[in-house]
Amino acid sequence: MKTARVTLLTSPDFKKFLSVEAQREGVSVAELIRTRCEQRPSEEEKILVALTSELRNAVTSAKVTLKNGLDVAQEFLTELRTKRAGVGDSTAVVRRSAAGTRR
Repeated sequence: MKTARVTLLTSPDFKKFLSVEAQREGVSVAELIRTRCEQRPSEEEKILVALTSELRNAVTSAKVTLKNGLDVAQEFLTELRTKRAGVGDSTAVVRRSAAGTRR
């Protein structure tokens, strides 16, 4: 097998993490990096990635739908308040007019 050197700059903490992981698995740091990088996702991992993507799309869609629903509800409440304020004003005018005519 032909080899090539790769130099990797990391933080001291990450280097320590790699050393601990390599020691735990009983391999060199280089072997640890090679095996972890060469791993292909399992069928379960592929399914999980697809489900995660679907979930993100569903959450985005739900947020848009919820916002639209809240906007419609806010418009309706504004309309009701406007109508209520208008009715209140006309009732006050009628009361004032009636009070004025009784005198």
